[in-house]
Amino acid sequence: MRTTEIRRRFLDFFAERGHTVVPSAPLPTPDPTLLFVNAGMVPFKPYLTGEAAAPWPRSTSVQKCVRTLDIEEVGRTTRHGSFFQMNGNFSLGDYFKEEAIAFAWELSTSPTADGGYGLDPDRIWVTVHHTDDESRALWRRIAGLPDERIVARGDEDNFWSMGVPGPCGPCSELYYDRGPALGRPGGPAVDEDRYMEFWNLVFMQYERGEGPGKSGYPILGELPRRNIDTGMGLERMATLLQGVDNLYEIDETRPVLDRAAALAGVRYGADAEADVRLRVVADHVRTALMLLADDTSPGNEGRGYVLRRILRRAVRSMRQLGYQDPALPELLAVARDCMAPGYPEVAGTYDRIVDRAAGEEDAFRATLRQGTTVLDTAVAEIKSNGGRRLPGAQAFLLHDTYGFPIDLTLEMAAEQGVEVDREGFTALMREQRERARANARARKSGGTDTAILRGVLSEHGPTDWRAWDTVTTRSRVLALLTASGPAAVAGEGRIVSAVLDRTPFYAESGGQDSDAGHLSGASVEGEVLDVQRPLPGLVVHQVRVTAGELAVGDEVTAAVDPEWRLGARQAHSGTHVLHAALRQILGPTALQSGSYNRPGYLRLDFPWRGALSPTVRSEIEEAANQALRRDLPVGVRWMTLPEAKELGALALFDETYGEKVRVVEIGGAWSRELCGGTHVEHASQIGVVALTSESSVGAGMRRLEAAVGVEGFGYLARERDLVARIAEQVRAPRDELTDRIAGLLERLKSADRENQRLREAATRARAAELAGKARDVDGVLVVTATTDDTRTLATTVRDLLPAGRPGVVVIGTTSSGKTNLVAAVNAAADASGLHAARLVKRLLNGKGGGSAQLAQGGGLPADRLRHVLETVPATLAAR
Repeated sequence: MRTTEIRRRFLDFFAERGHTVVPSAPLPTPDPTLLFVNAGMVPFKPYLTGEAAAPWPRSTSVQKCVRTLDIEEVGRTTRHGSFFQMNGNFSLGDYFKEEAIAFAWELSTSPTADGGYGLDPDRIWVTVHHTDDESRALWRRIAGLPDERIVARGDEDNFWSMGVPGPCGPCSELYYDRGPALGRPGGPAVDEDRYMEFWNLVFMQYERGEGPGKSGYPILGELPRRNIDTGMGLERMATLLQGVDNLYEIDETRPVLDRAAALAGVRYGADAEADVRLRVVADHVRTALMLLADDTSPGNEGRGYVLRRILRRAVRSMRQLGYQDPALPELLAVARDCMAPGYPEVAGTYDRIVDRAAGEEDAFRATLRQGTTVLDTAVAEIKSNGGRRLPGAQAFLLHDTYGFPIDLTLEMAAEQGVEVDREGFTALMREQRERARANARARKSGGTDTAILRGVLSEHGPTDWRAWDTVTTRSRVLALLTASGPAAVAGEGRIVSAVLDRTPFYAESGGQDSDAGHLSGASVEGEVLDVQRPLPGLVVHQVRVTAGELAVGDEVTAAVDPEWRLGARQAHSGTHVLHAALRQILGPTALQSGSYNRPGYLRLDFPWRGALSPTVRSEIEEAANQALRRDLPVGVRWMTLPEAKELGALALFDETYGEKVRVVEIGGAWSRELCGGTHVEHASQIGVVALTSESSVGAGMRRLEAAVGVEGFGYLARERDLVARIAEQVRAPRDELTDRIAGLLERLKSADRENQRLREAATRARAAELAGKARDVDGVLVVTATTDDTRTLATTVRDLLPAGRPGVVVIGTTSSGKTNLVAAVNAAADASGLHAARLVKRLLNGKGGGSAQLAQGGGLPADRLRHVLETVPATLAAR
């Protein structure tokens, strides 16, 4: 039975029994505790915990999930996959244990002709919590299971909670005996490979208190409403029904594995280690496809880093299998064909998906080349000094500077017999993250303890925020906060965080910078430097008191600088216009992945491979300014998130949206985005959009920057003046500037080539002169000299010495008051035991390095150069 059929039967079964079919939520989740949906119940969490009213008493879904906690086990076990699909049925205060058990048994064991899965009832085992006599009795009565196939287990296995205070309860799991060929008899407590879990029924009936781990916490009592949350692993059921050994061999994964094997020229099943790598590729390519389809982009943080790691593990596994060419475009196309029947969006957005993945693969291949050279050099130096451990600082350098992931450093170092100081690396990574987090927290909270901010919010309630409606409000100061705690008053010259009961100031969010302006009262004047929203509902203003004193309880006028607000509106609306123009010219795959705007300036990041040509940049700029010329209307509408998506509004998965969302339209459907920023009323009010820069900001990611409004006109005026000055200097009309400058550049190149030819001729002549004056020191030809181009002269002289005789060349120079040396040794000298790197270190007291035939070093005072060169013969004689 194909996976799509298993999915269809599940949804149909529960729909026929009164369950509302709920579509799968996107993998990126607004839940702040998670990066991705990692269980089928995650989208239902607000209803299960009582945070929101359930829209239906019973529901069912097939939810996409990504879980990477056990990523190292992917490919090595039969049951670990980074992407999986969870079939679930949910009761929200409706039915409970009896119905949940009956549903699971009926669907699992009913004949396929009747819409079931047709599993053999005599091969199904179940587990129950050791205190749950009710479930044991229900399994005996409903399914007729004997006691020996109802296994009692403890809290670790059969009691569920979310790991924090809240709903919890016993669970009952269904296992299928796959036969003696796959393990020992005795049930799931003995062998979970032979006995594969395929369905978990969670009975939420209690509320738990504080406590660590999966057990040991207090049970506070019964929930006011009992819920059912079940999860059937779609891939696991496919494994059982398709008669394969593991989830990597089902119909949605095996074709990718087979294609990877064909590309690498290996046979699946012939070599255990190669099989692991093929399974990693099959799993990771499918996971990457689904993440990319949900608009996740590879990056260095959070979700982007998870995707980047998955893509790079797949590429690395293909290289370990011996395949060196780009692999992802080939493999993703196979994964698309496997997944499109259940998820049509992977076919509809495939061009964008493969473009992002191919860009990431190209970048990683370059990273591998560069990072491998650095790693190999470091490992060789460690081993030459008798060491077997790569320092954590070196591993951190590879990660931070070259983008070399630590897991790759560990693998490649181990292949060369060297271990890595993982603890040192982890400590440096922790320091870097803590610095970044501290900076972010300080920026958001103005250095104020968030516990104090929560207290303010609890006492006074949310800020009455009016930035969409006005630039001036009469406000009362509710609290003044400093890094050391609350303050009653702030005097002239002090900078303090102020909480007002209402505010017209826009707090930095959605890529828009915060407003600037002033507070003024009977006895105070203050400048608003920054505005943040450190907690949902609470707006905090960073204020410099410029005159008088600002005190808690003061009545003040809060006024946004009108010029600032106008510029901010122009920039934010300009960002929407540029985004729409970008998609108009490049197509729908050019989706914004990040933005920032402030008065007069905007930037927009989007996934794209390769730089945009000048022609394309001009077309984008023209499309944007045509929208301004047409004076497209700018409107705002409120609606539900499903309504907005149905309308085609673009949403950012990283944003958290409420029950109602704000949709900003420019020219109707031409630009329609979910947005909480401030905007102009007509596109012409933006003034102009002048592109100032297009650049790379990472693998497969480009950035456009633009000046808008008065600043945009100023930029164009400066460009005009610059062209006028250049035309005057080169004495050419403007329309002939390109040809004139091209001619000047060609003449400069010609002069450079002639100068280089003359320099090389002079070096050859000097080298020939020095080689002819070589001294014989105990059978070794020795040349010492000073020059400005040490490396070129040293190697040229060495190559002119007789090939059959050992020869050593040492050339010195001085720079910034220090001595620099280059030593070159010919093959005959190398064969006789002379070593360039060791020679340089002896001459410079250990300061230098390189290879046996070419090395360099420096550091001694410049006045020591002559003496160093004079000691070369004696140093060689003493070797």
